[in-house]
Amino acid sequence: MLGICRGRRKFLAASLTILFVPAITWIYLFAGSFEDGKPVSLSPLESQPQSPRYAASSQRESLEVRVRQVEEENRALRQQLSLAQGARPRRGNHSRTYSMEEGTGDSESLRAGIVAGNSSECGQQPAVEKCETIHVAIVCAGYNASRDVVTLVKSVLFHRRNPLHFHLVADAIAKQILATLFQTWMVPAVRIDFYDADELKSEVSWIPNKHYSGIYGLMKLVLTKTLPPNLERVIVLDTDITFATDIAELWAVFHKFKGQQVLGLVENQSDWYLGNLWKNHRPWPALGRGYNTGVILLLLDKLRKMKWEQMWRLTAERELMSMLSTSLADQDIFNAVIKQNPFLVYQLPCFWNVQLSDHTRSEQCYRDVSDLKVIHWNSPKKLRVKNKHVEFFRNLYLTFLEYDGNLLRRELFGCPSEADVNSENLQKQLSELDEDDLCYEFRRERFTVHRTHLYFLHYEYEPAADSTDVTLVAQLSMDRLQMLEAICKHWEGPISLALYLSDAEAQQFLRYAQGSEVLMGRHNVGYHIVYKEGQFYPVNLLRNVAMKHISTPYMFLSDIDFLPMYGLYEYLRKSVIQLDLANTKKALIVPAFETLRYRLSFPKSKAELLSMLDMGTLFTFRYHVWTKGHAPTNFAKWRTATTPYRVEWEADFEPYVVVRKDCPEYDRRFVGFGWNKVAHIMELDAQEYEFTVLPNAYMIHMPHAPSFDITKFRSNKQYRICLKTLKEEFQQDMSRHYGFAALKYLTAENNS
Repeated sequence: MLGICRGRRKFLAASLTILFVPAITWIYLFAGSFEDGKPVSLSPLESQPQSPRYAASSQRESLEVRVRQVEEENRALRQQLSLAQGARPRRGNHSRTYSMEEGTGDSESLRAGIVAGNSSECGQQPAVEKCETIHVAIVCAGYNASRDVVTLVKSVLFHRRNPLHFHLVADAIAKQILATLFQTWMVPAVRIDFYDADELKSEVSWIPNKHYSGIYGLMKLVLTKTLPPNLERVIVLDTDITFATDIAELWAVFHKFKGQQVLGLVENQSDWYLGNLWKNHRPWPALGRGYNTGVILLLLDKLRKMKWEQMWRLTAERELMSMLSTSLADQDIFNAVIKQNPFLVYQLPCFWNVQLSDHTRSEQCYRDVSDLKVIHWNSPKKLRVKNKHVEFFRNLYLTFLEYDGNLLRRELFGCPSEADVNSENLQKQLSELDEDDLCYEFRRERFTVHRTHLYFLHYEYEPAADSTDVTLVAQLSMDRLQMLEAICKHWEGPISLALYLSDAEAQQFLRYAQGSEVLMGRHNVGYHIVYKEGQFYPVNLLRNVAMKHISTPYMFLSDIDFLPMYGLYEYLRKSVIQLDLANTKKALIVPAFETLRYRLSFPKSKAELLSMLDMGTLFTFRYHVWTKGHAPTNFAKWRTATTPYRVEWEADFEPYVVVRKDCPEYDRRFVGFGWNKVAHIMELDAQEYEFTVLPNAYMIHMPHAPSFDITKFRSNKQYRICLKTLKEEFQQDMSRHYGFAALKYLTAENNS
C-alpha cells in the first residue's frame, strides 16, 4: 500500500512539473523583457549594440530557440510520465483506452519529416547492420503482375546494400515465370522463396471483393499464417511500387515501434475513407483518413501472439453483415481492425508511400526530389494518372523499367553469400577455359546464363482433344519484329517465340504488341524474352527456350523469316495422325522456298507455287548460295509427289521439320551464323529419326537485310576459323557419344 502511495506521489509531482515549468518559463522570459526596459539575453554570449530592427529580430530568434528547448524538455518529461504509467501494475478488470498519439508514430517527427525531407528521418534511424538480411513479401499472380514485380525488384536492387530475401506468394503462372527469371538472373545475396497462392484461396475466398486485384488482393491478411513461423518481421509491398531509396532505411523503422505497435502504415492520401467522394459513398470504417496497405511493416511474431488471424476474421465477418463486400480488398479489412484497435499502428511518414492515384494529397509528402522514398502507382490508370509532377514520377519508373538488369548482378562486398550450386558450377566451367585461346569468346558463350522472362505477355492455350496439336517454334531479335503479324495471319495454331532483346527493347516490343490488333487478338502466342548479354547472338539457346515452353505434343521448328503456307497448321495435324508420329521417330520436312521480292502475292496452293517457280518469282531456298542445305529434300520429286516420301541425310542438310516435343535440343556451342541447324539435323539422324518430306506443304522465306552475324562471318577470318574448330569438336563429340554409327559424319564432311 505504501508503494502505491509513493507511486502516486511521484506521478503527481511529475504532472505538476509538466504544468508549471512552461508557465514559469514564460513568466520569466516576459518579466525579463520589462526589467529596466532591457531585453533579457537568451544567448550565452552578451549581445553587441544593434540597431532597433536588428535587435528585435535577434530577440525573436533567440526567444524561439529557448522555447524549442523548453518544449523538448517537456516532451522528455511526458515520455517519462507515460513510461511510469505503463510500469504501474493494472489491477482488476479495468479497460484501457488508447489515444491516437499512442497508436501512431510521433506526430511532431512526422510533421518535421514531411517538411524537412529524408535527411532528418534517416539521421534519426538506427543503422541496419551491414549484412543483415531484409525480408520482403509480395503477392503476385498472373502474367502482367509478374512484369510489375520485375520493375519493383529492379528499383530495390539498384539502391540496396544488404542481402535480400523475397517471399513471393504466387500462383502457378507467376511462380513459373519468376522462378525462371531469378534462377537465370543470378543476383548475389538474394534469396527467393515461393508460397502457393492457390492453396491460400480457401482462406479468403469467403470474402466478397470488388477490387480489380480479385482474390489475390486479400492474401496479405494471411501472411502471419503463410510465412515461416520463425520469421519475425517483414516489409510487405504491392507490385506497383517503385523505390527511390535504400530499402534498409524502411527496415530500420522497425526499431521505432513501441508498445503494442505491430503495423507500420502510411495514412491514405485520398478522401476515400472520409466518404465524401460522391453521393451515397459508403466506405468501410477507418480511423480518420484510414491507411494505405501498399507498403506495410509487419511485426509477425507479435501479430501471431495477438491472434491476428482471429482478430481480422471476426472484424471482417462483422463488417460484411452491413457492407456486403470489400471495395479495396485487404485495405478495407486492415482499416476496420485498426479502427477498433488504433494502438496497433505506427504511422509512417507519408514519403514511404507517395500514392499517385487521382484526387490524392500526395504532393504534401515532398518538397523536393530528395524527399521521395517510395512511389505507389495505386490507380487503375497507373502511368496515366493525373498529378502535377507525374512526368517526373513516370520517368523514374521508366528508368527502372528499361534499366539493364544484368548490371544489378553486383556482389555485396564483405557479406558472405549462400552457396549457389548453379553459380559454382558456372564458375568451375569458365575456369577450365583457356583465356588465351583465340576462340575463347565462342566457347564462353556456351556457358553464359542469360536472364530469361517467360510469357512476357498474357498466354492462353486450350489443349486439342485429339492430342495432335502442333506449336510453331521460332526465335528473333528486334530487327525481325515486323514479321510477327504476318506469321500470326498465316498460322492460327499456338506459337512459341524466343526474343533476344535488351531491357529497353523489351519495353519497345511490349508497346508494339499492345498497339497491334493482330497480336492482341492472339492469346496462344508465348513470348519469351531472353535478355542480351555478350557479343554473339545465341541462336540455339533461343531455340531451346522456345522449344522447352510449348504446351503441345508436336512442334514445327521454323525460323522467323519464313511464312508458312495458308492452312499448314491443319495440314500438319492431319499428317501427324497419318504418319503415326506419336509412335515413330520421324522428322516431317516442310519444303522451303524463297523470294527476292519484298511484296509478294503469296501462293494459295501448290499449283500456284509451282507456277511461280517456273516464272522465277520463287526459288528453292538458298538455291543461289547454299544448295547443299536443302538439296536432299529432292524438289524435283516434290513437284509431282502426292504422298509423303523418305529422304536420306546428307552432309550440311538443314531442313525445317515437325517433330515430337521430346526431340533433342540444339547444341549451344554454335552461336551467330553457321552450323546451328546443321548440327541439330545431324543429331536427329544419329538418333535414327526418319526424314519424311510432306508433298503438299511449303514455306517461303521473305527477304531482309543481312544479319550482323552473317556479316561478321563473311568479313572476319577468325570467326570462320573458330566456327570450323567448333564444328570439328562437335563431330568428335558425336563419335564419342554414338560410336561407330557416327563415323559417317566425318566421312561425309571429308568428301564434301
